[in-house]
Amino acid sequence: MNEIAQHIATIRQELPAGTRLVAVSKFHPAEALMEAYESGQRIFGESRVQELVGKYEALPKDIEWHFIGHLQTNKVKYIVPFITLIHSVDSEKLLAVIDSEAAKCGRVVDCLLEIHVAREESKYGFTPESCREWLQGNPLARYPHVQVCGLMGMASLTDDEQCIDREFGELKSLFDELKASGKVDAEAFKELSMGMSHDYRLALRHGSTLVRIGTSIFGERAY
Repeated sequence: MNEIAQHIATIRQELPAGTRLVAVSKFHPAEALMEAYESGQRIFGESRVQELVGKYEALPKDIEWHFIGHLQTNKVKYIVPFITLIHSVDSEKLLAVIDSEAAKCGRVVDCLLEIHVAREESKYGFTPESCREWLQGNPLARYPHVQVCGLMGMASLTDDEQCIDREFGELKSLFDELKASGKVDAEAFKELSMGMSHDYRLALRHGSTLVRIGTSIFGERAY
């Protein structure tokens, strides 16, 4: 078993039933992804459109590609034909563009709403308050080619585990609230994407269904 496969096996042992591993492969070469693929990994996360498209074209077609970075509206058209899940919908404007491009492809694209719960100003996303307000107007009905399947968020980059735990708890509370609100499709609304290499164990305590792990699998990024 190669080193990447060993890392994946170790992480999978920690994941409860119903939680899936997104191998964050950004900045790593296709050869490293193939090592993960050959160990059985099928979900990969990328944050740059050009890199994602290149890897999609080069690698096996049974891979589930997840887009996890900030998505510019002018880049949406390049990934909509094949993307499995977009984690980072941070505005209605972006959702509308995804819907429009998905309609052209005859697809319904699964998406997560990105929620800003961290203390850093640099994070994208709806605040919990703005998300609640926005959904009051039943906006999702306007976008039949998008399926909102849940929420994504990042905790503050800090060693303060209480802070991280609090932020993941806030995200889980919002997820539960929205699922019960009637403002989303409760059956489809089942994904909670939170937790990365340094904090995924805390995220698992709060019911994360998708953990986005890169460094602990592939090592430091090869910029």
